[in-house]
Amino acid sequence: VQLQASGGGLVQAGGSLRLSCAASGRRTFRGVVMGWFRQAPGKEREFVSAINWSGSSINYGDSAKGRFTISRDNAKNTVYLQMNSLKPEDTAVYYCAAEFGIVAITDPGDYDYWGQGTLVTVSS
Repeated sequence: VQLQASGGGLVQAGGSLRLSCAASGRRTFRGVVMGWFRQAPGKEREFVSAINWSGSSINYGDSAKGRFTISRDNAKNTVYLQMNSLKPEDTAVYYCAAEFGIVAITDPGDYDYWGQGTLVTVSS
């Protein structure tokens, strides 16, 4: 499984960004949970959000609740993270991850496949 994250950039506080993560390497991604994590300089990797294949199981980290929305387009093997009301503390490298599973997985240690990350910088 290969993951390609994109959509990061520089945005002012209060602004929005949409991250995308395209998966490849398999004929189908049925049964694959997709997740987003982030890591700021000097900090541990933090869970942001995850979604299962059908979208019936979605989890958000505390920092994402009410501001971020995860979705996926299975026809395109792509997961999205819509980020609104961005804050300077959202500045980090955002990584997408994938793992076979039934419910949205929140522990980064449970993911075997990782993308290269995309940098999000929120200016005050």
